[in-house]
Amino acid sequence: MKYNLLGNSDLKVPVITLGALNFGSFCDEETSINTIRAAIDNGANCIDTAPTYGGMRGNSEEITAKAIKNDRDKIIIATKFGTDPSTGRSSIQGGGTKEYIVKAVEDSLKRLETDYIDLYQMHFPDNETPIDETLEALDELIKSGKIRYIGSSSFASWQISEAGWTALTQEFKQFISMQNRYSILNRDMEEEIVPVCAKHNVSILPFFPLESGLLTGKFKRNEEPPKGTRLALWRGAFVSDSKFDVIEKLEVFGKTINRNILELSLAWVAQQKQVGSVLVGATSPEQIKQNIDAISWEMTESELEEVNTIILGN
Repeated sequence: MKYNLLGNSDLKVPVITLGALNFGSFCDEETSINTIRAAIDNGANCIDTAPTYGGMRGNSEEITAKAIKNDRDKIIIATKFGTDPSTGRSSIQGGGTKEYIVKAVEDSLKRLETDYIDLYQMHFPDNETPIDETLEALDELIKSGKIRYIGSSSFASWQISEAGWTALTQEFKQFISMQNRYSILNRDMEEEIVPVCAKHNVSILPFFPLESGLLTGKFKRNEEPPKGTRLALWRGAFVSDSKFDVIEKLEVFGKTINRNILELSLAWVAQQKQVGSVLVGATSPEQIKQNIDAISWEMTESELEEVNTIILGN
């Protein structure tokens, strides 16, 4: 397993992070725990969760706690604040205030059954609260030992810049990571967000690198995804004929180097500029093992160029 440092910190994370969105919702507790254990046993010791994951109300955090109870010192826990676990609202007014953050971290610590969080991430921007108030509150939590490092998610490029400049000028700890949607089929963040992250030394943690299963090779054009899967629920956000045009060309290229679309998709995103760790979900121990195996190789420069030619040619 390859490990990378996030931002300018000494936090070393595996190239693949297990996303805990599914735990407690798309798979039951026992399967969730076994999946987390399989990830840990195979070197993927970073778990990314949130209060609203797992059918809301903190289910995913509680399941994560049960899975890592005997190995806390070996595990990197990444969770988030700024959402409402009681309603599932993705972004709430005041989610970046000191009052909110102080309560939110205590709630997460309780659900996770731990006395510290390794990476505490602002799930969505709070446009009503000045970023200096948010950073000051997080800085105090770092000094108290309740959190080790801080990150962000779904920020626009100007918000990343504002947070970086504020942290620098007011001597607060800065965000070391930023989560955003990024995949071989979705490269929107490359124009503005990637350069800004590079400027402020912020590592990128891509989510939906497999486009909710579209890039696993399990789904074909004109076939309906199985009921109950994320791709079936969110089909409109991920499936299109133009995407299948690219996928089918990538599959043809993959055969020439003995790699499938899953392997191409994960290896490609892992090798992109500023990427620290790739967030990949799973609903079984077998699936996370498959994903770990799929990311355990690196493309050559010529292979990367060929893949980029295929993507940009569509």
